[in-house]
Amino acid sequence: MQTITLIYGDGIGKEVIASAKAVVEASGAQVDWEVQEAGAEAAEKYGKPIDDAVLESISRNGVALKGPTATPVGKGFRSVNVEIRKRLDLYVNLRPLRSFEGVKSLYQNIDLTIVRENTEGLYIGIEKQVDEGRAEATKVITKKASDRIVKYAFDYARDMGKKKVTAIHKANIMKLTDGLFLNCAKEIAQGYPDIAFNDKIIDAACMDLALNPYAYDVLVAPNLYGDIISDLGSALVGGLGVAPGANLGDGVAVFEAVHGSAPDIAGKDLANPTSAILSSAMMLKHLGMKEEGQRIEDAIAACFASGQMTGELGGTLGCKAFTEAIIKNMK
Repeated sequence: MQTITLIYGDGIGKEVIASAKAVVEASGAQVDWEVQEAGAEAAEKYGKPIDDAVLESISRNGVALKGPTATPVGKGFRSVNVEIRKRLDLYVNLRPLRSFEGVKSLYQNIDLTIVRENTEGLYIGIEKQVDEGRAEATKVITKKASDRIVKYAFDYARDMGKKKVTAIHKANIMKLTDGLFLNCAKEIAQGYPDIAFNDKIIDAACMDLALNPYAYDVLVAPNLYGDIISDLGSALVGGLGVAPGANLGDGVAVFEAVHGSAPDIAGKDLANPTSAILSSAMMLKHLGMKEEGQRIEDAIAACFASGQMTGELGGTLGCKAFTEAIIKNMK
């Protein structure tokens, strides 16, 4: 029996994580749940968005399933997601992107993966207010972090039968920081002669992804660029609502819905739980429960192929009815 830390989060998090929990249990997976609170609602109740007990629970169990958490814009506390990644050294953000038959999207037969460095770069928010008219942010890129994220990307490519890894950067302008990342990628690539390697400047990569995503297989990127191309890549297959996500470290993993908390539709049975459910399937495979994880993915694909989906994707089902349809397709 595997104990999993369960974080419902904010807004529609309660609905989509409840759906994922029900589907995991219906898959036959032998799991137990340890519920913890984090996010804006936790901040209102306890005075802070995430408590040390949450991090201790994730560390002890080694795995968590997490819903979306809200972050104030331009003020207040920093992102709970960033805090968890930083405190637990979850240096890999993994976004496999797959198109589904029946889901309206820009492209069909897409199967690519974005590997994003999670612990440094501009995204972690090292900032200072110099004066009223000037604010500064510090971008830090290290060889240690660059080496391990690129190595993970190549190991993932080899394990998953992928043929190519592309490093994303802006080394033509940021010659020291992005230059270091690119040099690390080139060095690591030499140890994987069976996998093709190339590199792309971030703006050119965004254009290429929009025009011809089939040119890519596994993309590896520093934190901020990875965040940008993750959402762009999600748009190619139908949006964030069908994109799973994982944050991985050494011996610790957090799987989460990649979309926001959508407070405007919370509690109305309008939420699309696909991202959370696909993330839970990734989680089961990570835990060695590959049959159960695949059963979930196949059931979702069967729902989409038969036109069973939520309103966000053009269907007629609410969150609960869609969850029930997935469970029915697993039997």
